[in-house]
Amino acid sequence: MITLKSRREIDEMKAAGKILADTHKELKKIIKPGITSWDLEVFTDEFLRKNGATPEQKGFEGYEYAICASINDEICHGFPRKQKLNQGDIITVDMVVNYHGALADSAWTYAVGEVSDEVKHLMDVTHKALYLGIEQAQVGARVGDIGHAIQTYVESENLAVVREFIGHGVGPTLHEKPDIPHYGKAGKGLRLKEGMVITVEPMVNMGAWKAKMDDNGWTARTVDGSLSAQYEHTFAITKDGPEILTYQGEND
Repeated sequence: MITLKSRREIDEMKAAGKILADTHKELKKIIKPGITSWDLEVFTDEFLRKNGATPEQKGFEGYEYAICASINDEICHGFPRKQKLNQGDIITVDMVVNYHGALADSAWTYAVGEVSDEVKHLMDVTHKALYLGIEQAQVGARVGDIGHAIQTYVESENLAVVREFIGHGVGPTLHEKPDIPHYGKAGKGLRLKEGMVITVEPMVNMGAWKAKMDDNGWTARTVDGSLSAQYEHTFAITKDGPEILTYQGEND
């Protein structure tokens, strides 16, 4: 079932989104060579609680952590760990924030120190693809319009869009309908309505688009060891266009 949110509900989710965005802005300051993703886990858990929020994914279907921390060839759902990050690595931090029952979901890829031009290209294309997808989320448009815009752009840059993991509705629970693929045909799929709150979260690989699962049953990584990046926002579909609820500000 797809739930349409009222203005009040959207504003509550926006408050959760601000805390989430503030968390990402703080993480950006501390991610550098020598830090561990476990340090990021501890920081995030404490930061959320200091701000009156909780990590919604902690305990979700048995997941044990406040964040997903996916490093280099890990596409998504990487476990935080005590392995130090190295110069030139990339790490995607994904989290869902619960603030007084309202949810917000956002992922961001960070460079660890200086990265190569090839890696910068991966990150820049993925970031732009996020916004190209969001731009399509107008009242009356189709879900396929979002995926088509993302896929067409990413493939024009000789990169690949992951198919196995997609965007989704948010609220009242973490994963709601509708499904939002990051590939597809324009003019196809469900029609978007005012009041929907969804995520767009393209995962883009340098090599093949296919994923393989680790033995832990959670972590997905590229089949060929190529690097993967992801950016994600939660946003509401309004009569005036998409309203991003997890916007980090002008440096977003």
